Amino acid sequence: MSSLADRDKKHIWHPFTPQLGSEPNVPIVKGDGALVYDADGREYIDAISSWWVNIHGHANSYIANKVKQQLDQIEHVLFSGYTHEPAVRLAELLKKHLPYMDKVFYSDDGSTSVEVALKMAFQYWHNKGQVRTKVIAFENAYHGDTFGSMSVGARNVFSNAFAPMLFDVVHIPVPVQGREQESIAALKNAIDDNTAAFIFEPLVQGAAGMIMYEASALDELLHVCESSNVITIADEVMTGFGRTGKMFATDHCSFKPDIICLSKGITGGFMPLGATLCTEKVYSAYLTADRTKTFFHGHSYTANPLACAAACASLELFEQGEVLSSVERIAAFMKNAVEKLRQQSSVLDARVCGAILAVELKSPEATGYLNVVGESVAGFFQERGIILRPLGNVIYLIPPYCTTDDQLNKMVSAVREFADKLK
Repeated sequence: MSSLADRDKKHIWHPFTPQLGSEPNVPIVKGDGALVYDADGREYIDAISSWWVNIHGHANSYIANKVKQQLDQIEHVLFSGYTHEPAVRLAELLKKHLPYMDKVFYSDDGSTSVEVALKMAFQYWHNKGQVRTKVIAFENAYHGDTFGSMSVGARNVFSNAFAPMLFDVVHIPVPVQGREQESIAALKNAIDDNTAAFIFEPLVQGAAGMIMYEASALDELLHVCESSNVITIADEVMTGFGRTGKMFATDHCSFKPDIICLSKGITGGFMPLGATLCTEKVYSAYLTADRTKTFFHGHSYTANPLACAAACASLELFEQGEVLSSVERIAAFMKNAVEKLRQQSSVLDARVCGAILAVELKSPEATGYLNVVGESVAGFFQERGIILRPLGNVIYLIPPYCTTDDQLNKMVSAVREFADKLK
């Protein structure tokens, strides 16, 4: 009988993977905490939380038991005209952490949560009798792979094939150190009577290479938008649920967004789920007797009870008080590690934000997703029992919060070893 890897190769098209000459995929059969195991019993540290979703570790028994309990009650039910306890409970828990938000709209994943946010913002102006079509976003942005989310992202290898179909967006500089005032000036210059929204990844731009900037700069941008009556959309799909040291990245700011997009860590990595939260200001534009102003958007699996039960369980783990303490421990470890990494001759930059560590390696090519340095990274770490996918010449660590200090040491030591190899 053919191996699982051979059967996979024959039938499956994997994401973000060149189809000619790609290596066989490693069959994973079990997970436990920060570890996963392949079909041969070899263990790997999941250094990137399986694309940033698995915040509590694999096979978390608390979440698993809550999902099992939900399976015996109701697996799914339509969410128009009907509701259920897990969806309501989850909305209550999310609003407890985001008290300035008024309503929660459920979808399927991060990209669709952004689609919902954009449509929500555009229709907000439509419902108020105004036509506003301009969106402002950051350079290097990544907000997902559906058409609206691609439109507000950077024009790059992810979206080049679809460029003629994307709507125009004004991109402004990211307010990284030394460019704060340039970014603020660009935002002010871009805002006019046609501006519908400003969308941003707060504090950390993930797919762009873990580009980081300060909350004080974001606060100024949010203040400009509030003063100009521009809807603000925080894409917290990656930064939410503790990654930056606080529950949400926008918790670092004094000014708050009008709309927040959530996914990835929302269910602890158990089930796909997206959520878009909005303020009373936004929601009020839909409180009308005019049925043509209804928000006509939905998904077959909107507010899936199993996913909502997993998300509730994940948030309950946060409320037990130990999770953010683990984030603080990992953040302290990362902060100490980054100082040593900066001293290595092959390191162009090393940066940290909460429990996220990024190392930008020197290269004859410009920093970017297709940088040649990245071609050998995954294999190097896989040989050392670590799952890690680079962003071109940027290696990053974004581990589950249950990761031990020994596991963190192993990851950072491997990063230093790889950097030494480039001398």
